[in-house]
Order: sequence, then structure tokens, then C-alpha cells
Amino acid sequence: MNFDAIIQPVLDFVREHEAWAPVIVFVMAFLESIVGLSLAVPSTPLFVGVGALIGASNLAFWPIFAGVALGGFIGDWASYWLGIHLKDRVMEWKTVKSKPQLIERTKAFVEKWGMAGVFLGRFVSPIRSFVPFVAGMFQMPFWLFQIANASSAAVWAYVLLAPGAALLRDYVG
Repeated sequence: MNFDAIIQPVLDFVREHEAWAPVIVFVMAFLESIVGLSLAVPSTPLFVGVGALIGASNLAFWPIFAGVALGGFIGDWASYWLGIHLKDRVMEWKTVKSKPQLIERTKAFVEKWGMAGVFLGRFVSPIRSFVPFVAGMFQMPFWLFQIANASSAAVWAYVLLAPGAALLRDYVG
């Protein structure tokens, strides 16, 4: 998939509809965090680009930060919930049957690292949405998951947005 064909139009849309920027980034972060959909949303370059838009324009940082963090949080919560409710059916899916080691490796990662695994998993693109799904499948305690989910969503949003916002604001302003 050619992500360059997606990134610039989305950034242009955010720039043209800056009043809706927090909602737009919320939707992008939410979709990026849903198991299966995450592969179609190039979140890292999109949010770094949005950070650069913040720095180069009058976009407010904190509402956009809140949109990214909340979208990521709710998306991971949804993936966790899907894992809880689809756990018995997942092993029958064609893609899982062909590569069962994906589930087993992710399960081992979550069991070994617990909350830290959920926190760190958000920063690893190929498994970002898969970790919460597997945490739900194998019944990681709800509050442990949510603490890791909330804290990682906030750090993730800040890490992606702040560099471009700060550097370009200093450069442009």
C-alpha cells in the first residue's frame, strides 16, 4: 500500500478543517488502534505530520493531543474487548490458522511483561493493535490493562506530536 498517497491528503484535510482537527485525529488514532484496521492507517507519519502542522500554524497542541491520546485509548480498549469476546473463534480464522505462532508469541510477550508489555506494545507498529486484542483473549485483568492503556496512549500521543510542534514553532515563530 502506498501510504504517501494517504498521508498528504489527510494532512491537507486537517489543515483545511483545523476546527475539526481534534476529531479528525481522534478518528485516525481510533482506527489505527483497532485490530486488523491498524495495518491500513499509517499513524506514525500522520501524527508526526500533524505535529509539524501544529508547529507551523495556529493549531492548538493540547486539543489535538487529547484527540490522539483518547482515540488510541478507546481503540485499544475496543481491541481488548474484541479479544475477550472473540477469543474462542480467533483460532479458527484462516490467517491465524496459517500462523498460530503470532498468537502464541504475543501471548508469551504479554504474559512475560504484563502491563509493561501492553505499554511498550503501543510503540511497536506491527503489533500495536494486536497486543490489546491478545490481552483480552487471554484475560489480562481489566484494570491492569487499562492503566497500561491510558498511560501509553498519553505518552504515545505526546511522543508523536510534540517534536514537530516544538521544533517548527521555534523555527517558524
